[in-house]
Amino acid sequence: MLTEKMEEYLEALFKLSAEDCALTPTRLAEYMKVTPPTALDMLRRLEKEGYVRYVGPCAGKGRGAGSGKARRSIVLTPKGERAARTLIRRHRLSERFLTDMLGLDWESAHREACRLEHVISPEVEEKLSEMLGNPETCPHGYPIPDENGHMAEEEEIKPLCDFCPAERGCIARVEEDEPELLQYLASLGVMPDVDIEVKEVAPFGGPLLVRIGDSQYALGREVASKIWTRKGPPPRRGRGRGPGSRRGYGGR
Repeated sequence: MLTEKMEEYLEALFKLSAEDCALTPTRLAEYMKVTPPTALDMLRRLEKEGYVRYVGPCAGKGRGAGSGKARRSIVLTPKGERAARTLIRRHRLSERFLTDMLGLDWESAHREACRLEHVISPEVEEKLSEMLGNPETCPHGYPIPDENGHMAEEEEIKPLCDFCPAERGCIARVEEDEPELLQYLASLGVMPDVDIEVKEVAPFGGPLLVRIGDSQYALGREVASKIWTRKGPPPRRGRGRGPGSRRGYGGR
């Protein structure tokens, strides 16, 4: 039986697995804001239950951050990936409900969805999806797995920090893990399906001057790295319904 904490780790492992680098216990500990020994203890529990496994050469045995396992890569087993995709689906459906139907701002919706995802039953999950019109993305632009755990193939996107002057795009998604940043970006109108243009790029790692509608803003490179964009106009696809769907992004 998965505990809430175990589910949080599985969800984190699923998100981190998309990174273009080996997923180590140290990286997991950084993401979860815990010590490496704490992360290793949880990984042992998940490994014992068949949710994760280690890959790569074993540099040694023992406990603690310096052990061989601490230097090996972690992967979700099929069982672990199924559980993680279910959690991701319930989390993102909850976000859509909270923004589209209740009018919460997107940073509050993310926080509340972190609680709801652990208590939603399969029956409620199904009805929630039907009520929302079977949306394909969450308010932040991330894909929602379907009832079988399948996710639509993501388009070719790149972070805004990689744009050149005079380059244009359409915001695909905004990273969701920093509530204060979400609140700030919402106040600027930085949200999925909004057109954006980079007017200038300051040298030596300086900020980007971007245009959104009739307004211009200076965004630091770190902030710009959390805004992912696609070329061309936004695709026509289900994102939710109801009069609160757009209001939910801005939050006010």
